[in-house]
Amino acid sequence: MDEKDQTGKPAVMWDCGLRYMFGAPQVPHPSNMCIIPCKDDLSRLEMVHKLAKDGCRLLQIHGKNPEKSKEPHGDEAVRVSVSEHGHNVLVLQALKGSVRGGATEEARYVVVSGTPEKILEHLLNDLRVKDEQGNTPDEDPLLDDFLLTYPVFMSTSDLRSRGKEDRKEALQRKQKVLHLVLQWMILCRSFVRDDQHVKVFLKTLYRYALGDLYEHPALEKDLRELQEIYQLHRRKTSDDYSPHRKSKALFHQTSFKDNGVQPRATHRENKEVLCHVYISLDSYLSIRASVSIVAQELLQAVAERMDVPLGDLALVVISYPGGRLLVQPQDKVFSESLRPIGRLHVCRKDLGEVLNPFTDNSELQQRTTHMLSLNTWDVAVALTNLDWVLFDSIHEQQLIYFTFSRMTNSAHTVMLELLLKRCNEVQLWVMTEVLLCPTLCKRVQLIKKFIKIAAHCKALKNFNCFFAIIMGLNSAAVSRLTQTWEKIPGKFKKLFSELETTTDPSLNHKAYRESFKKMKAPKIPFLPLLLKDITFIHEGNKTFHDNLVNFEKLHMIAEAVRVIRQCQNDIMENGITQKSSSEVRAYVDFLHIIDNQQTLFELSVKLEPRA
Repeated sequence: MDEKDQTGKPAVMWDCGLRYMFGAPQVPHPSNMCIIPCKDDLSRLEMVHKLAKDGCRLLQIHGKNPEKSKEPHGDEAVRVSVSEHGHNVLVLQALKGSVRGGATEEARYVVVSGTPEKILEHLLNDLRVKDEQGNTPDEDPLLDDFLLTYPVFMSTSDLRSRGKEDRKEALQRKQKVLHLVLQWMILCRSFVRDDQHVKVFLKTLYRYALGDLYEHPALEKDLRELQEIYQLHRRKTSDDYSPHRKSKALFHQTSFKDNGVQPRATHRENKEVLCHVYISLDSYLSIRASVSIVAQELLQAVAERMDVPLGDLALVVISYPGGRLLVQPQDKVFSESLRPIGRLHVCRKDLGEVLNPFTDNSELQQRTTHMLSLNTWDVAVALTNLDWVLFDSIHEQQLIYFTFSRMTNSAHTVMLELLLKRCNEVQLWVMTEVLLCPTLCKRVQLIKKFIKIAAHCKALKNFNCFFAIIMGLNSAAVSRLTQTWEKIPGKFKKLFSELETTTDPSLNHKAYRESFKKMKAPKIPFLPLLLKDITFIHEGNKTFHDNLVNFEKLHMIAEAVRVIRQCQNDIMENGITQKSSSEVRAYVDFLHIIDNQQTLFELSVKLEPRA
């Protein structure tokens, strides 16, 4: 039965979710206590003001010399604590007003720590939405920080429950709820698109919001965007709701650009991934393949690359305990999580049950001539194009899932892991190419080519590949080839030295950070270093303080992962991808790599024996 307000009319309810979002702020217990530094701050904080009206105790904190100044000195922070039943539930910090155009802005409060419920309650109270003229406020850092990092302290299912709307504040609060949900879906859609609960939630929210449209016409702007998201989800779920279908013609699809956050392509929308097919115990082909590729198609690609009849090959999945499974021709190579079904080996079919991998692959000895014939700029462009396909599919939250290991679905971090593996395999590819070159003069030519490719990758703003090539040339197995390096011309040695300077790890990679910061987006960062920064923040700071979420830590992590968004942003439409020849693309899409360091070092010693 519907509840009634003071007028006796049924109260407006959105009985469809987001446990803390949809509920009106809880009335605090008379024993609740709010500690603020100055009575003047009461007018600046809506939530504390509400708590005060509802009987919350207010205590003023004085400094050692309060008579001298009411403002904190220097960088001293003013903090507000909200307590319930003798326990802190929210700690806020006042931001000092900034001066713009001769006027000082009113100070706002940022979350330091708190319970998930109170953080979200403060977020809704402090949220700024479009005004009556349709003007969009500046991006709210708290909203972005919360939506990026909420998986650290709550699951998506925690955001669903029932709640009531205070009729007096219904319109403003519903606008805030719609705004928050829209931003959540725009930012995190790739992680929740297959969640059935989210689909039901969006459907129900849209239905109730549409029903409130007559009473609150101001909801129309946000409802237009909610309709577009709702329609995207309806394509994958049945909709038994029909009464308002005619009303949908009222809305036109709108662009997400108005929200300041671009819609993200997901890994499922990206149709190509990298597949590793081992052709010997310690070497594999890295093949750019469709996620829907079957065993027969993969074998065809391998057969063409190795110049072996297709009928001689079989594809086998080898498990680490030693089990082997023959893959049938029409079996899919990738699982639903976009991961290969196992470690793939291509073997000779005529060996029967003893499916030993290839050990006599002559293709390994015939690569140098082909590599030397390729244009270095074309190779750098092809490498960058492939890296960009992977990088542009990475979502900021993938770094958080990867760091905190909160993977409810392994597909959440697939593209991030692929790009990390790609960095490693490009490094191994450089080593493989050099160490499989039998003659001294050709090795010199190869190293010169790789130095030029590295320089081109830097010019193309692809630091992930740039670092990989430099690390490959600096590896122990390659750098010990003194006879080869002595033959490198002086200008190439100078260029290589300059490139090495950018990869210098001293002073926390200061040279790289300064060089990278000067470059405009779009650009590809060196991801291992970015993950190192996030891991350092994670391990150096507690996630919870006295059972409160340490939001200062999450703010730092959000600042770090936002680098992904900034690098992917292409406001000027500069574009990072360029055209390359089909021959070079075919070569880069089928890199042949030895992934055994011991084997690589043995090849190095064989080329130039120890003195």
